[in-house]
Amino acid sequence: MFSSKSLTSAARGALRSQQSLRTYASAAPTAAFAGKKGANGKYAVTLIPGDGIGPEISQSVKDIYTAANVPIEWEEVDVTPILKGGKTVIPDAAITSVKKNTVALKGPLATPIGKGHVSLNLTLRRTFNLFANVRPCVSIQGFKTPYDDVNTVLIRENTEGEYSGIEHEVVDGVVQSIKLITWDASERVARYAFNYAQSTGRNRVTAVHKANIMKMSDGMFLSACRQVSKDFPGITYDEDLLDRVCLQVVQNPRPYSDRVMVMPNLYGDILSDMCAGLIGGLGLTPSGNIGRDASIFEAVHGSAPDIAGKGLANPTALLLSSLMMLRHMNLNDYAANIEKAALSTIAEGKSITGDLGGKASTKEYTNAIIEKLRK
Repeated sequence: MFSSKSLTSAARGALRSQQSLRTYASAAPTAAFAGKKGANGKYAVTLIPGDGIGPEISQSVKDIYTAANVPIEWEEVDVTPILKGGKTVIPDAAITSVKKNTVALKGPLATPIGKGHVSLNLTLRRTFNLFANVRPCVSIQGFKTPYDDVNTVLIRENTEGEYSGIEHEVVDGVVQSIKLITWDASERVARYAFNYAQSTGRNRVTAVHKANIMKMSDGMFLSACRQVSKDFPGITYDEDLLDRVCLQVVQNPRPYSDRVMVMPNLYGDILSDMCAGLIGGLGLTPSGNIGRDASIFEAVHGSAPDIAGKGLANPTALLLSSLMMLRHMNLNDYAANIEKAALSTIAEGKSITGDLGGKASTKEYTNAIIEKLRK
């Protein structure tokens, strides 16, 4: 076991912030409020357009929502970091908007690699304590991939693990990076996973781990999952090793259909992207980050600066993420109508973007979806 005395002051601060979650988590409900309706009958939702192709695909979603008469008013904010008190932080206006509205939709954000830059995505998760990342991976009927029967949901613990940022140089040439696992964060994401499975009609939860190697950290995660499973007797619970899951999923994803997989942070980052590849890539994969006081739904692909402004971007991932948001807000009929229009447009293959095998522009693809909504 390491001693906090061996850490730098920055690392000790990160450790204290994680330890403070124990009190915060114990009284927290499993998810944020699902939006707030204004006097005009519409819900205010924070929109973070993002970088690169972000503004283009965000506009596509806005146009589709207008055509579908979704009762939402967008409140656009900028999350470009600013210096405050010697620290790089998200602007107060953006934080206030998300906390007030409790629901946000976010386009891709660009973060320079290396040179001490902190990921904006990670900053947002920490700022709003978004403890669960939810990534459905479902085959799209009519869009040809090596598999046509993928139907799984991955839920990733979103606040700690290897991404806690606790690392320091022990001596020249030796860096120590600490994986932090807490009982409360593990129990919280496990409970969310079981609740999610129960509410969506999935009858199996699998905890993915490497407890054979990391016996204490992943062992604690598994212990929390096992305890939570006792509260859900109607759901089958099992456990599997990360490497074995990766092998088996790419050989035959069918046994993983209709189940929820829950796992620590880094494993979820890797496995969710791998599963996205089974259904056509990140351009077709939605994502949601769930917290106690706010939830942010996002496209998980990059900002693609090389095609920004050229009208070539595919808005599907952001659109599908927004449908997760609508269902989170109990606006299920609107989500179903838009989903039907979008997926049938993809299945037809007449007006799809280049990354999906077509020749349509972003606007042409968007208009094709809108036309189906109007029929």
